[in-house]
Amino acid sequence: MKININFVLAATFAAACLLEAQAAMIPVGPKTDSFLQYNLSNVAVNGQNLVADVTMDFSDVNLPGNREVVITPMWVNNTDTVAFEPFTVAGRGRFYYDIRNGQHTPLLYKGWGKEKGELSTQSRPLTASDVTLTTPYLPWMQNATFVLDVEELGCAYCEKNCNQYPLGMTDFVPRVYEADFVYVTPVAEAVKTREITGRAFVDFKVNQIVILPEYRNNTYELGKIIATIDSVKNDKDITVTSLHIAGTASPEGPYDNNVYLAKNRTIALKDYVQKLYSFPDGFITTSYEPVDWKGLREWLENNNLENKEAILAIVNSDIEPYARNSKIRKDFPKEYDWLWKNVYPALRHSDYTIEFNIRTYTDVAEIIEIMHTAPQKLSLSEIYLAARAQEEGSELYNEAMELAVRMYPQDTAANLNAGIAAMKRGDYALAQRYLAKAGNSPEADYAKAVCTALQGNEAEAYGMFLSLEKCSDANIAAKAAKAAEQLAAKINFKGNFTTLM
Repeated sequence: MKININFVLAATFAAACLLEAQAAMIPVGPKTDSFLQYNLSNVAVNGQNLVADVTMDFSDVNLPGNREVVITPMWVNNTDTVAFEPFTVAGRGRFYYDIRNGQHTPLLYKGWGKEKGELSTQSRPLTASDVTLTTPYLPWMQNATFVLDVEELGCAYCEKNCNQYPLGMTDFVPRVYEADFVYVTPVAEAVKTREITGRAFVDFKVNQIVILPEYRNNTYELGKIIATIDSVKNDKDITVTSLHIAGTASPEGPYDNNVYLAKNRTIALKDYVQKLYSFPDGFITTSYEPVDWKGLREWLENNNLENKEAILAIVNSDIEPYARNSKIRKDFPKEYDWLWKNVYPALRHSDYTIEFNIRTYTDVAEIIEIMHTAPQKLSLSEIYLAARAQEEGSELYNEAMELAVRMYPQDTAANLNAGIAAMKRGDYALAQRYLAKAGNSPEADYAKAVCTALQGNEAEAYGMFLSLEKCSDANIAAKAAKAAEQLAAKINFKGNFTTLM
């Protein structure tokens, strides 16, 4: 593509200066002491235009009478060219010839007159001229060369000689920040130990310690314990390692009696489960709490009850347990009666914890299947293994990252990796929520800086990267230094023009 554009004489130019004036000595004509001084400065993109200020000094141009030189300024990039209107410097005879034949306007005349070096009275001034070259800025001009095309012609257009002089190159390619993400590989668990907890409200007759499976709601409550044990015991991938039962009693009644009831009712439940499963000796362990003051405290703190603060003060006091309950009943009889009927029954419960080990999964296809059927059986490192086997940004990849942080919501590695995955798909709000729980490791701080940069807060991100350049992690320090360098170049870049002559 070639475009011809007129050049405009101008005295001043207001665009941002990208280049101090640089003089190029361009040979003009056959004489070795004949040359054009060409100063190019202030090359810049000004609005929608590419503009350059030029000073041309013809003082040292000296041509034979039958010679002329056609000089064409142009921007060139491979096959793309913008050529400004050429101007001609002619010797005396050639000057008049072109005038008569309407050739090569505008014309400048300097050459050998009747006396060597004499200027023709009909020539235009051949001192310095300021020129502003303006052309619409096109994408290919990001990297373009400013060229002077010099065509020397003899008489009758013979002895044609063409030369091109590249004076400089533009660099208006926008500087970019390229995010370099750093995932964290979760530490694999040597043994995947898990536990399931539950609470059963097994009823006993007053002051009795014998379990009656059909008594009140016991069939359902005992069934909860059995169902929980079966859910892991019958899974081929799971090995159950222990069962712990902790029993409690409510505050009413003598403290010694509560100790007796809590202890022996817990043992009775242990024996009941043992008969169903025949676990090895020591498999089931027990503990008991004569009064579930913790449960009463939590209920009072989370509910409204008249005189609640005063009752809480008694619950939290150092008064002997039985006397503590008696004081509540004496000082607040109405509230005590309500608690005894509605809250105390729930304080008589059995909490159970089943510990078990899950086998390790290494096959990606199997892990993906378990992700959709029993994700609670997967470790964080196993989920990550499946994710990294997928194409980044794919549906399954994102699903694995989201599953990891859902199954391990407090894990810093899971949150960091999920934050990176969210950044990669442009969801910066979600990424920020994850990164807020990613901790303060060098990797987490680096990811937060990346997220800040990608959201356009480049100056803030630059400071964050600078602070990481001296962190303890050499890899993060190097990546932070590179990121800071990229951001500095992007923030400060206004374009460059490199002189070639």
